[in-house]
Amino acid sequence: MHFYRLMKRNYRYLVLLLLLASASCSFTTKTFSNPDKDKLLIQVITYVLERGHFDPKTLDDSFSEEVYDNYLKAIDPLKRYFYESDIKEFEKYKDNIDDQLKEYDITFFNITHERLLQRMEESKVLYKSVLSAPFNYGVDEEFNVDYENKSYVNSKKEMRNRWRQQLKFSTISNYDDLKSEESLKKEEDATYKVMSDKEMEKESREATLKSIDNYYTDYIDDLERSDWFTMYVNAVVEGFDPHTFYFAPEDKDRFDQQMSGKLEGIGARLQKKMDNVKIMELISGGPAWRGKELEVGDAILKVRQEDEKEAVNIVGMRLDDAIKYIKGPKGTTVILTVKKVDGTTKDISIVRDIVELEETYAKSSIVTKENIKYGVINLPKFYVDFEDYNSRNAASDIKKEIDRLKDAGMEGLVLDLRNNGGGSLQTVVDMAGLFIKDGPVVQVRSTGEPKEILRDKDESIEWDGPLVILVNELSASASEILAAAMQDYKRAIIIGSKQTYGKGTVQNVLDLNRMVRNNSNGDLGALKLTTQKFYRINGGSTQLEGVKSDVVVPDRYSFIDIGEKDQENPLPWDKIEAADYTLWNGYFDYNSTINKSKERMNNNAQLNLIAENAKWIKLKMDENTFNLNYKKYKEKLELNEDEAKRFEKISDYKSNLTYSSLPYEEALFAKDSTLREKRDRWHESLTQDVYVEEAVNVLEDLKMSYSMKKVAATQTAKTDLKSQSTGSSTKN
Repeated sequence: MHFYRLMKRNYRYLVLLLLLASASCSFTTKTFSNPDKDKLLIQVITYVLERGHFDPKTLDDSFSEEVYDNYLKAIDPLKRYFYESDIKEFEKYKDNIDDQLKEYDITFFNITHERLLQRMEESKVLYKSVLSAPFNYGVDEEFNVDYENKSYVNSKKEMRNRWRQQLKFSTISNYDDLKSEESLKKEEDATYKVMSDKEMEKESREATLKSIDNYYTDYIDDLERSDWFTMYVNAVVEGFDPHTFYFAPEDKDRFDQQMSGKLEGIGARLQKKMDNVKIMELISGGPAWRGKELEVGDAILKVRQEDEKEAVNIVGMRLDDAIKYIKGPKGTTVILTVKKVDGTTKDISIVRDIVELEETYAKSSIVTKENIKYGVINLPKFYVDFEDYNSRNAASDIKKEIDRLKDAGMEGLVLDLRNNGGGSLQTVVDMAGLFIKDGPVVQVRSTGEPKEILRDKDESIEWDGPLVILVNELSASASEILAAAMQDYKRAIIIGSKQTYGKGTVQNVLDLNRMVRNNSNGDLGALKLTTQKFYRINGGSTQLEGVKSDVVVPDRYSFIDIGEKDQENPLPWDKIEAADYTLWNGYFDYNSTINKSKERMNNNAQLNLIAENAKWIKLKMDENTFNLNYKKYKEKLELNEDEAKRFEKISDYKSNLTYSSLPYEEALFAKDSTLREKRDRWHESLTQDVYVEEAVNVLEDLKMSYSMKKVAATQTAKTDLKSQSTGSSTKN
């Protein structure tokens, strides 16, 4: 989910929006004779979208049809709940949703929701009935998984057959796994009695039944009306653009945690398994991890607060509701009644604390090539604490890592922004300033407003040496701003995909509760809405086009449609006047370095193999039809496995580079073996990373070109000085 937080001076647009709202609308729950939270939510959201969105849509029949299609697709994507008769009944609302939105009428949602619940209850009986009978894998039949182009069924008989094919398709994989496992056991032990085909068929069906039972119990049955209504609201707001999104209250909390990289609680990842809330992971350094009493696999039965006598039984409770009891402010104590992995039950007291999600934050490594040290910094997102920018953010952390790498003797830096979906705009501006003296970083435009140029005003430079930025198709938003700015300044060489994601829009999160006075309907959540577009300092937008790499290298996403241009309702590309900026003068020969890299990449066997693999993956992804006859299914499976064998060398690749942690992390390893394990895994993956290897080669070339151009510049300066001196003497 891609999001930008504007610097304080950029809040004026939303401040005006809030003033406009309070002056002209002043929503109160008294608007309705029968107050209804859902209607109030629709009223507030449509009001904000029409007045606050960068490019507001007209709520007309065309918009209505789009919401209609997207909502039905969201709630029944496999077309295994609704019948054609249901759709015909719904169709009278297809061009009427816009009118309902204007009247804050939710009739369409109510009717579809009630019918969906009915059909889901029917499906529980249906899938259990289908899975109670054996599948015949000798029948020659094909199953098409192109659900979008499937029609809705007309009868219960057709619905049963649709479920039968879907469940058989799921089960045939279990059946094949069992046959392979049994064959392997027989090879290892000649006395082993292999299960019969009949026994394996039954066991594979039971595995499918358990899986779908868990899906209904742990997910579907936990969804409340408000959860489904959130889906409807998002079908409406996403009609404006792909990045406008409604957050229900719990979702807003999760979003803030993801962006800040920290939360207040016990420091454990939880998951609901059947009726139990189980520990899936202990976050390194968190309270539960430090206490050494909770273990992965433990089930939490009851939760008691330190100031309460009675514990709350959370068995069977929705996970979101259970989490509300478990998390809490720093310094408070929670007592968990836990069923341990060994079956025993005990009470565990944990003092809550601020938990930092380590994988959110920047991390660095020293990479050594022929006794020369370079630095690699991986940045997963442009994180920030919205409540306190100075407490911790991506820019300040990158600065620290650069200083540590400089102390370790690095002579070139790789900044890895692959898979970085963006984050805070302010951190981008601050981060860019670490690599340039001063100047514009990005241009921002609001509808009907003059453009604003966000600048780095700090003349200090944290790193003036060779710089390479790695990107891919999933580098988006803030990643694209930084990469574009460094490319426009000719400050860094960009290595990666043909283009980045292509998201050139700015979002702000608006607390909807601030729009309502005297609200007695509970928390309304928040709306992330597109308010601005940003532009490179050269005037071009990154919207749709992204950032085109200086050196294009293939990767697994090369042929997959995953960019902004492949989303629904993206805003268009456009261009504005360039900002006034001066190219970086660092004595690096960028053009020759880029050409050398391109030549290496064209002749790189590993990358050529990756490109072939990407094409093959795309081919397999486009396959929609599968045979449910086991013999033909197995033949196709074996053919795919044989084809895939030629790509095994990709994972066998090893570079000759050495990776190591910085001294401050080495000191932490003595107390934190989990951190050491994480870093060891990262370093292992880096040794197999041909992109980082090439980035280091480019740094090496930049370093060499710097030395040569610096010498040439020095000689030219001496010659000029000598000429001036000679000229002066002649004049005298």
